[in-house]
Amino acid sequence: MDNIHPTSELLPRTKKEEMLRQKSCCIWLTGLSGSGKTTIAIDLEQKLHQLGFLTQVLDGDNIRSGINSNLGFSEDDRIENIRRIAEVTKLFLECGVITINCFVSPTISMREQAKEIIGEENFIEVFINTSFKECERRDVKGLYAKARAGEIKNFTGLDSPFEKPMGDYIDVPTKYKSVDECSIEILQQVINKIEQ
Repeated sequence: MDNIHPTSELLPRTKKEEMLRQKSCCIWLTGLSGSGKTTIAIDLEQKLHQLGFLTQVLDGDNIRSGINSNLGFSEDDRIENIRRIAEVTKLFLECGVITINCFVSPTISMREQAKEIIGEENFIEVFINTSFKECERRDVKGLYAKARAGEIKNFTGLDSPFEKPMGDYIDVPTKYKSVDECSIEILQQVINKIEQ
């Protein structure tokens, strides 16, 4: 014990990345509710795991049920939701973990806020490009029917806007592609950014 010298410095991210043999980053999937964000993220995570990468998927289910359980869907609460998600993501990145985030995050300003917190160099924006009509046809959670019936207010794409990404992002149109094809497309574009 006498040979152990205490240090006041936290172990840097680079050391953790070296141990994991990967570069951490945030792959931020945005798109309408029902566009396929989480389904594609789960498939992408499986592919990354098979290649030996350590990942964590963050989505509405594991965030809204825990750290953000006290938030509603007002504009202010949505902004705070994204802010907290970005802060949690930043902690994962400091551990060397690749995060795959699946959030509607409907406005450019919300995603810019997240990018600012996480760091532009760590942020890969992916637009899961599925039309409102197609998402409504799928209506996997019954949300579109409730929104049409007036049971859900400020529903993104109906009575609340969704702003498509601008600038540098990965566009993944889903209409004629399988989940596998979508996740492969993302993987091919991010692999060089995460390999050590």
